Amino acid sequence: MVVKLDKIFNSTSNSVFKDKFALQPNYTPETIPHRDKEIEQVASILAPCLRGDKTSNLFVYGKTGTGKTLSIQYVKNELLKRVKDTGTKLRIEYLNCKLRKVADTEYRILAELIKKLGGDIPATGLPTESVYNKFVDMIDGEKQLLILILDEVDQAVKKISDNFLYNLTRLNSELANTQISIVGISNDLRFLDNLDPRVRSSLSEEELVFPPYNALQLQDILRNRSEQAFHKNTINPGVIEKCAAFAAREHGDARRALDLLRVAGELAEREGASKIKLNHIDMANNKIERDKILDVIESEPKQFQLVLLAIINLTDKKEKIFTGEVYRVYQDLCKKVNTEILTQRRVSSIISEFDMLGLINARNVSRGTYGKTREIKSAIPKAIEENVRAILNEALSL
Repeated sequence: MVVKLDKIFNSTSNSVFKDKFALQPNYTPETIPHRDKEIEQVASILAPCLRGDKTSNLFVYGKTGTGKTLSIQYVKNELLKRVKDTGTKLRIEYLNCKLRKVADTEYRILAELIKKLGGDIPATGLPTESVYNKFVDMIDGEKQLLILILDEVDQAVKKISDNFLYNLTRLNSELANTQISIVGISNDLRFLDNLDPRVRSSLSEEELVFPPYNALQLQDILRNRSEQAFHKNTINPGVIEKCAAFAAREHGDARRALDLLRVAGELAEREGASKIKLNHIDMANNKIERDKILDVIESEPKQFQLVLLAIINLTDKKEKIFTGEVYRVYQDLCKKVNTEILTQRRVSSIISEFDMLGLINARNVSRGTYGKTREIKSAIPKAIEENVRAILNEALSL
């Protein structure tokens, strides 16, 4: 065993990677290819803050991996560099609304913002109004502009409601010294359409859509990052092109392309290979697909998780199950975790969403005098079923 471990540990000195961090999602490159136009538009909307004027609220849309967050962060950094010479007090705070236990309630969103501003507040226990008062006290002590960047803001609205956005915009009327602007980032192009009209009217001052990258643009991005991430001559011909082609099929997702290249490099390294080959891209694609399922399940709201656990519990016992059976098991789980029970119609629409996500296969069938129903089969790979169950049980405190 020691000899085998020596072989594994010694192989790390022959890594294909020069700087793996260059392929990570939180890496900010010096240049962002094919996003000049979008960066200029964001900059022109936020530029008034440099002369002390409140900026318009901005909502940025686009599919995952289209450079939204990267571009916003780039403009943020440039603004903070330049504002030092203007005499204007500017704070820009970033919050990822997809993070669990940070943005799953209005209270926690405010608590996290207070923490970022240097304050402290218990994770739970105070009335939400008291937390708002603490937030106002913290930011209104001096004349300043505060820009709040809410990434994946649609996830927070899905988990709680759009009231917290309305409450944040209304704060401006209560503040004597500080003015708040909101920059929302969303993967959902219809996000604002689904908001309460009063919320939308207070938010939708400026909107910007980031288009997907095409395969050639993705190749440029991958070549740029691979020069920083890998040693010379460690990528076989065709690897970059194949990576880009896979990601172009996924709506031009640059994050997906970079993940593919990184995972392919890791798999090549584990094999002891000196180069990343085309087959490593196929292997990486299969691995990422499995990991993506776990990520989706972890980020879904509680009601979705309850319905999915009901399906998994039933498919453990038999291969084919039906909507009515799922609903009965779902009701039992809701009682266990002391959660509101949704109508069967709503649960049926959640099942349809799982079908679209590829977590299940559902087809309409006739049951004679019992009418129509849907036959459901789990599409979750057996290899990760236990991981899925563990995620659900932990999230639901079962």
